[in-house]
Amino acid sequence: MGRSFEVRKVSMAKTAAAKTKVYSKYGKQIYVMAKNSSADPDCSPSLRSLIEKAKRDQVPAHVIEKALEKASGAGGEDFVAARYEGFAPGGCAVIIDCLTDNNNRTITDVRNCFTKTGAKIGAPGSVAHSFDHFAILAFQADSEETVLETLLEADVDVAELECNSNSNSMTLFAPPSELHKAKQALTAAFEGIGFEIDEISFVPQTDSPIAADDVAMFEKFMDMLNDCDDVQDIYHNGILPS
Repeated sequence: MGRSFEVRKVSMAKTAAAKTKVYSKYGKQIYVMAKNSSADPDCSPSLRSLIEKAKRDQVPAHVIEKALEKASGAGGEDFVAARYEGFAPGGCAVIIDCLTDNNNRTITDVRNCFTKTGAKIGAPGSVAHSFDHFAILAFQADSEETVLETLLEADVDVAELECNSNSNSMTLFAPPSELHKAKQALTAAFEGIGFEIDEISFVPQTDSPIAADDVAMFEKFMDMLNDCDDVQDIYHNGILPS
């Protein structure tokens, strides 16, 4: 593909004001994954990967433990995934992933973000075709050839491997189902390997420059979405003016 990796994914800043939102986001994701599979990370590679990601984002151990304990008990909330698509201020495509226990509340909150900023919410699938859905791993390695050989021997379906020769950094793109197989292969082959990025994400196929006049409203739109309790991740293909 020759694409320089830059997932346009909005993350909550790790400031004091935003920590509660970050902790809540991971707590909910860990709870849902543990509730739907196993609350034992040793028995669930997906849960283990999510917990590792939470730790990298400095989520305290007690938040993780509380979510696991809650998932191990009887009852609890029934969260379901909800995805909304549309066009943000400036015209770029946006995908919004939520976890909700009240669909009416969530769609109302998300729709208000679109309405109050002049953005346009679309039907399911209206912009998803403009993104690729990939498992993404970023790591340090000396030899592209050795990495590719390792992945192919493990029968990993590699969509793309981007290399930065200046920093020895590599970014692997693969189908989402290949994430754990790829991690296992790389971990076994390269002792002490660490993953700077370890996630399943939407990667835009094309860029959509945002005009200077639209920047303020675009940023307001993103801030409003991040303030919605049910919003987990936001993906877009917008490029802000430099």
